[in-house]
Amino acid sequence: MASSEVACTLAALILHDEDIQITADKINTLVKAANVSVESYWPSLFAKLAQNRNIDDLVFNCGAAGGGAVAASAPAAAAGGGGGAAAAPAAEEKKEEPKEESDDDMGFSLFD
Repeated sequence: MASSEVACTLAALILHDEDIQITADKINTLVKAANVSVESYWPSLFAKLAQNRNIDDLVFNCGAAGGGAVAASAPAAAAGGGGGAAAAPAAEEKKEEPKEESDDDMGFSLFD
């Protein structure tokens, strides 16, 4: 991610966290205060995104599609909330992956 995108993302998150309406002008103000130069189209793109999407949903569901981030955070959430009983199902979810067959098992080698 380019520094312009990161700067606009952080500015939008700051505005959202402070319950201030996210606009291109306000993003520009924060970015300039941080002494970061961005292309002129980035603040307006981020402002339009903020108008059409729920920022909380974007933040809280950012790892949902990846699977790995959600699985890694699940044991931490379970350990913090319910004690030992909630941590036990997380340990049971670990399944052993089947062993991959090698070329020797098929009776031929691809590199003979």
